[in-house]
Amino acid sequence: MSEQQILSVLLRIADAMERQAPKKIVENDLNHADAFVWHPETNYLEPVHKVSHIKFDMLQGIEQQKRLLLANTHQFANGFSANNALLWGARGTGKSSIVKAVHAHINDKMPHALMLVEIHREDLPSLPELLKDLKETDRRCILFCDDLSFDANDSSYKSLKAVLEGGIEGRPDNVIFYATSNRRHLMPRDMIENERSTAISPAEAVEEKVSLSDRFGMWLGFHNMDQDTYFAAIAAYIETYKLKISEEAWKAEAIEWTVTRGSRSGRVAWQYIQDLAGRLGQKLN
Repeated sequence: MSEQQILSVLLRIADAMERQAPKKIVENDLNHADAFVWHPETNYLEPVHKVSHIKFDMLQGIEQQKRLLLANTHQFANGFSANNALLWGARGTGKSSIVKAVHAHINDKMPHALMLVEIHREDLPSLPELLKDLKETDRRCILFCDDLSFDANDSSYKSLKAVLEGGIEGRPDNVIFYATSNRRHLMPRDMIENERSTAISPAEAVEEKVSLSDRFGMWLGFHNMDQDTYFAAIAAYIETYKLKISEEAWKAEAIEWTVTRGSRSGRVAWQYIQDLAGRLGQKLN
C-alpha cells in the first residue's frame, strides 16, 4: 500500500472517530446578555452584547405592523399570553428590523425584560435541545428565525410544527417564536402545485405543509413602499444623523437610487443613507 493510500485510510479513520466522539457541551449563562445566537453543535448560546438594530421610531411605512407586534411583545414581556408571529412579504421591507427594534424598544423601557435568541433555519431540527435550555430560565425569550422557508424534501418543518403548537410539551411558557419569510405559506407556489399533482391524496399532502403557517397566531404582511413613505424614511434618517444636504438634492438622488435598485423599501432607503453619509464624510453614530 502506497503512502498516499495509507494517508487516505488514516484520514477516514480520524473522521469516523471525530463523528463518534461526544460533542463538547458548553454551560450557558443566560443572564450574561439580552441577545444570543444558538450553536447546536455544542448546545451553546453565544452572547451578543450589541445587537445591530434600527430605532423603533425610525421605522417608516409599517405603522400598523409596528403597533401590532409591539402590543403582542409587550403582553409577552409582562408575563401574559401572546401569539407566535410570522412576518412575511417583500425583501427589504423591515421584517427582521422590526423584530430587533421591538426587542430593543421594550428593553429600553423595561431593562432585561426580554431575551432575543436567533436560530438559523438549517438548525431547526435542534429546536427541542434549545427549548430545554430556555425552559430552565425565568427570563422571557423571543426565539427568532430570519428568512424562514422550506423546499421540496425538507422535513425540518416538522420540528417547528411541534414547537408551535403540537406535541405533548409544546413550547415553554417563557418562549415565543417570531419568524420572517418572503413567502406567506413558507413554501414556494410551484412546490404546492407539485404536491397536489404527485401525491396520492393531494389535499392532505399540501395541508400538512401549508398548515405550518396557520400555527402562527399573528400574520403581518410587509409590502414595498410608495414614494412618499420612501421619502419619509430618508428624511427621518437625515434628521436623526444630521446629514448636511438640501431637501431638493437628496430627493433627486433618492429617486435615482431607486431606479438603480429597481424598488422602494426601507432597506433601499438605508442603503442610500449609508452612501450619502460616506460621500459627505459623516459617520452614522
